[in-house]
Amino acid sequence: MTPVQKLGLVLLAMVVSFGAAWQVQDWRMGKKLAEQAGLHKDDLAAINNAAAAQARAEQSKRLDLEQQLAGQDQQYTRELSDAKRTQAALRDRLATADVRLSVLLDEDSASNCNVPSTPGAAGVVHAARRAQLDPAHAQRIVAITDDGDNAVIALRACQAYVRAIAH
Repeated sequence: MTPVQKLGLVLLAMVVSFGAAWQVQDWRMGKKLAEQAGLHKDDLAAINNAAAAQARAEQSKRLDLEQQLAGQDQQYTRELSDAKRTQAALRDRLATADVRLSVLLDEDSASNCNVPSTPGAAGVVHAARRAQLDPAHAQRIVAITDDGDNAVIALRACQAYVRAIAH
């Protein structure tokens, strides 16, 4: 064998060994990539399961809050309805003169006024002078207090709603 043939054989052996080493490295790298892909797949499944569990928990909390708010809404609607019914009854009693609104007169101003005291069985302050209000004025006063009652009930409902969603 000539030195050129020996050199060719050595080069051929080197190329074959490099190719084999390359194939082994490719095989090892493929195996590592497959392992990493499996681990990545497992991680994604765990993340997906955790996200689904969190979504279920949030949905459950939202449904509980909706039920609580619906109950509160029914309660405040009932209170508002009761208040309106009471207000309507008072307006009717004022209109039929079954009930009269009166004001307590100041002792100093009462001495200069000829308005008689109107004692009655319905809790009048003893020995105090009172003056009855005109029915139209009494109706306006009742309307103002109706609005105030409605506002207080609505405010309480709003406060309860804010407290419920803030928690």
